[in-house]
Amino acid sequence: MKTRRIWKQLLEFVSLAILLLPFIQPSIVPGQEKNATSPEKGTGQYVGVDTCKTCHEDLYKKNFEDTPHFKTTLQDGHGCESCHGPGAAHVEGGGDVTKIISFKSLSKNEANARCLSCHGEKHEQRHFSASAHASNDVGCLDCHSPHDAKVPEHLLVSAQPKLCYGCHVTAKADFAKPFHHRVDEGLIQCSDCHNVHGTTTLRQVRAMPTGDAVCVKCHADKQGPFVYEHVPVKTEGCSSCHTPHGSTSPRYLRVSQVNLLCLQCHSFPAQGPVGPSHNQATKYQACTMCHAAIHGSNASNVFFR
Repeated sequence: MKTRRIWKQLLEFVSLAILLLPFIQPSIVPGQEKNATSPEKGTGQYVGVDTCKTCHEDLYKKNFEDTPHFKTTLQDGHGCESCHGPGAAHVEGGGDVTKIISFKSLSKNEANARCLSCHGEKHEQRHFSASAHASNDVGCLDCHSPHDAKVPEHLLVSAQPKLCYGCHVTAKADFAKPFHHRVDEGLIQCSDCHNVHGTTTLRQVRAMPTGDAVCVKCHADKQGPFVYEHVPVKTEGCSSCHTPHGSTSPRYLRVSQVNLLCLQCHSFPAQGPVGPSHNQATKYQACTMCHAAIHGSNASNVFFR
């Protein structure tokens, strides 16, 4: 009898709970909805590019829609607000510029950080923070202009090499020498040889995947590998004998005469180079008359033909 009484009480309790459930549920749901909508409130701060166009239509049509940054509007991107931040407060303030991120008011480090938040992981820009440009207080916006670029490719403020010459005046003088790479003529650009955003190499010079200098991209016959390598080519690189920007000597040599260049390494105090004695004042002035394969050879350890 006692067990039957306990079961009867349990059934009455469960029945009462079922009857009260509709009255209890509404008090729970609003709390759940509040938690669910709270993240969306932050998302609502973005007003979308259509709202931006209501005031900045000319800027949008002429200086954004046809630029690489337009891709920020694709795949539910935030467009203008990807760089300038959420614009709800800016709109509600009647266009108050203090309510949105204006790059004119940012320091160079702050502006660089915003640019690198998208571009920093790319192969071309990943070393910018350690580059010579960054260490000399050159920022992204000194060379690039997202809205007022004079050169659409890469959004440059002016064309190469004029842009580079603004700081690198010695390079400009080198390219004016009689023998020079044809940068001023428009055949190649500074960025063909240098990664302006930084590298792990000296002077931000590009390197081939093999580790060779970027020179062999054009001068492929000098690349090798060779059975007999000329040591300076593999240790110091092409610039051990050549001045790549320009020279007063043919083949961009560092000195006017070939034998004087060779003797900088192949000589000892009080005696001439190792090997047969030649009259270098006349006939044998150019060592490369015999040592023609000076960049490397597959046949001769002294780089004969």
